[in-house]
Amino acid sequence: MIPVLSREQMRAFDADASGRGQVSSLVLMENAGRGAALLLEHLCGQAGRRSHSDGSRSTLVICGTGNNGGDGLVLARHALLLGRSVRVWVVGDEQKFTAPARMQFEALRASGTEVSLCVPESACAVLGGDLGSAEVVVDALFGIGLDRQLSPDFVAILALLNQASALRIALDIPSGLDADTGRVLGGAFRANHTLTFVAPKLGLLTTTGALHAGQIHVVPIGVPGPLPESGNVQARWLECSDISRWLGPRSITAHKGSVGRVAIVAGSPGKIGAAFLSARGALRAGAALVTLMGLPETTQIFAQRVTEEMTATLNPRDPEGSLREALTGMDVVVVGPGLGLGTTEKTLVRTILAEFPGNIVVDADALTHFSGRADELRAARGKLVLTPHPGEMARLLGTDAATIESDRFSAVARAVELTGHVVLLKGPRTIIGAPGQVPYINSSGSPVLATGGSGDVLSGVLGALLLSLPPFEAAACAAFLHGQSGQLWSKSTGADRGMLAREIADGIPRALASLSA
Repeated sequence: MIPVLSREQMRAFDADASGRGQVSSLVLMENAGRGAALLLEHLCGQAGRRSHSDGSRSTLVICGTGNNGGDGLVLARHALLLGRSVRVWVVGDEQKFTAPARMQFEALRASGTEVSLCVPESACAVLGGDLGSAEVVVDALFGIGLDRQLSPDFVAILALLNQASALRIALDIPSGLDADTGRVLGGAFRANHTLTFVAPKLGLLTTTGALHAGQIHVVPIGVPGPLPESGNVQARWLECSDISRWLGPRSITAHKGSVGRVAIVAGSPGKIGAAFLSARGALRAGAALVTLMGLPETTQIFAQRVTEEMTATLNPRDPEGSLREALTGMDVVVVGPGLGLGTTEKTLVRTILAEFPGNIVVDADALTHFSGRADELRAARGKLVLTPHPGEMARLLGTDAATIESDRFSAVARAVELTGHVVLLKGPRTIIGAPGQVPYINSSGSPVLATGGSGDVLSGVLGALLLSLPPFEAAACAAFLHGQSGQLWSKSTGADRGMLAREIADGIPRALASLSA
């Protein structure tokens, strides 16, 4: 797992490195800029953007007057040493340089390199010419310390940089992005790659972070020793090795009776597909016995289409009693996909939560039954995993989706606090929280997953994994495999859209196989 830090934790790390290791901030800046320059050269080589010593195509480095700007000035100096043609602009008042950034500014100028200065008000006019001939643009305007709305001049500068056809590189975090929440502070740089120092920052691993950061690369800054202890880490970014370790190989003695039974209480007329997709996800993720449960008008349709699944019809005149009977012997229940919001459906959901003693996936319509009453979920008999998308999370917490997206980490923490259960907030960077645990952030995924029924498949995959894993780890593994299925399909087809939800489910075995590749 890769530790993820907040703004204050990164500042504390720098202070500790300087105090414990007697490494000055100037040396840390030098290490950061040099490491970023080496990685920049590698990325340019991969993209076919080689050095142009004749200056015909340049690397344009845009710096501020803070420490992030100092990192950019160091990068520029080392890029020159690597043979790149470099143009450097500093946007801001020369008198406002931080002490380390000023020293790097003077060092670069002393080397004979021209460093141009401009004020924000005139930056767009003077940057235009260099931007047009730039092959690479490096954003070093603002670092992780930015926590206020940008002025209109800086918003305009970032908008101009975003129009460049050049390869766009951000240092530490794209300028204009809040390091803790990922909120856009008026405007933000859109990078192809973000070279972040020491560890990823929270804001990079959010929906807006995914939109602005591009591919994230961690650059060490030459400080030996561990990162902050786990209790001080804000989150953990999952790696393939984590998922592989948790899942492990299935026992050679496994048989359908020993693997476990999953009940899918889902589907209703007009939304039958949600139930089938959930069941397909469960089967593809390794559940040996899956039973689709529903009211008569639903199971009549089930019976016409099932192959591997079994069915159980619930009695609308005695929903509690028939449900209790149907759930006898079941190990995991998935409830909610396409279920509906009627009175009988509400009774089914509440009976499951009040009486079923095992693991329960609460998804879609089952979550909506608790809109504004998330605290009532705390009373469930079994262990729950809630799987809301931002809109469903907003309904649970009595707010709106925009508020959820403005600070996803706080939303997950609030939902965990209210419910006392595992919460998986879906999105490009799915977050999984649990009581007393540092949250996990999923690292897999692809735009091809943006298709109807994708979440239904995830609920079934999670149901299957709950047969053998604790809820927190099962949720993390389900999110990863779901995302990995999309990634592998996109890689094999070369497409960024067009994947069907059932293909996500069918790609789960391949995703499982990739863990040991």
